[in-house]
Amino acid sequence: MKYGRVFNFSAGPAMMPEPVLEEIRDEMMNYRGSGMCVMEMSHRSKVYQQIIDEAEQDLRDLMGIPDNYKVLFIQGGATLQFSMIPMNLMKNGKAVYIETGAWSKKAIAEAKKVGEVIVGASSKDKNYTYIPDCSNLDIPSDTDYVYICENETIHGVTWNKLPNTKGHVLVSDQSSMFLSRPCNVSDYGLIYAGVQKNVGPAGMVVVIIREDLIRDDLENLPIYLQYKTHADNGSMYNTPNCWAIYCCGKVFKYLKSLGGLKKMEEINKDKAKVFYDFLDQSKMFKGTVVPQDRSLMNIPFVTGSAELDAEVVAATKAAGYDNLKGHKSVGGLRASIYNAMPKEGVVALVDFLKKFEAEHK
Repeated sequence: MKYGRVFNFSAGPAMMPEPVLEEIRDEMMNYRGSGMCVMEMSHRSKVYQQIIDEAEQDLRDLMGIPDNYKVLFIQGGATLQFSMIPMNLMKNGKAVYIETGAWSKKAIAEAKKVGEVIVGASSKDKNYTYIPDCSNLDIPSDTDYVYICENETIHGVTWNKLPNTKGHVLVSDQSSMFLSRPCNVSDYGLIYAGVQKNVGPAGMVVVIIREDLIRDDLENLPIYLQYKTHADNGSMYNTPNCWAIYCCGKVFKYLKSLGGLKKMEEINKDKAKVFYDFLDQSKMFKGTVVPQDRSLMNIPFVTGSAELDAEVVAATKAAGYDNLKGHKSVGGLRASIYNAMPKEGVVALVDFLKKFEAEHK
């Protein structure tokens, strides 16, 4: 690590790749001869249009997004999508949600304000430490969509096999695993991701939506809350989050230069194995998720003692490993090791925890 930077294990806003930050730094005062910073630039200018067009194309290339899907850059983050999705997709006023942790739970609460929500399966019985079997869900025929949070940031569970939606539209919150592995976009009707975990600075969400789901019969829905508004205006109905789009575009190019999402998945599996192998042999630290549903991005773990957990957080912070405190709703510890976390950071943290354990037997 350079510039006196720490290994930042935050769940978000999270680390960005150092080569990307260096490139942004070099363009900060004068973007490619424009005489201004991207933050100062009109979103209606030719130079900015090229930035947003390239960002979209690079994302399409990375994910293999089919032509019949729109890519939207929307402000409000992932939380706004908890409301926008039911407002736009509930034609019959009914959806099936799978409850696997804090974020799907919040999405359920918002969707209930719009229409009927059927919780098709839940892992609440075991404190969201596994993904329930969704191979034969009871889905009413008039269900508008089936909703999942594909990686639960707080509870550290991830979907390795998508639910059987029985022909219904699948909607997925991919915020904390976006671009961490290959994704067959045509399996979904809508994918969305807050960008501050794996792709860029906070304040924006990427929405990938199949065109036939974009409605033009929602006259009573506020204009900004309609996907049609963003799709028809190339994500520039109003001034978009220009800076976030620019930074995300840099990350998309960086991921392409590494070899794309297949390569990124290999790197992420290799990194996560280092941490999980340590947890599986440790006498002091224990992972909280069943092995088959463990996230490659967010690793919650505990010592079994709140006091000792707090001591570990303090010790790791002092040693330059930041943001290892578990979410306030669950406590314990959590290491978020998104795409930009180098393997050396994971190895260094594991070495530190091994030393801590040896000294506190």
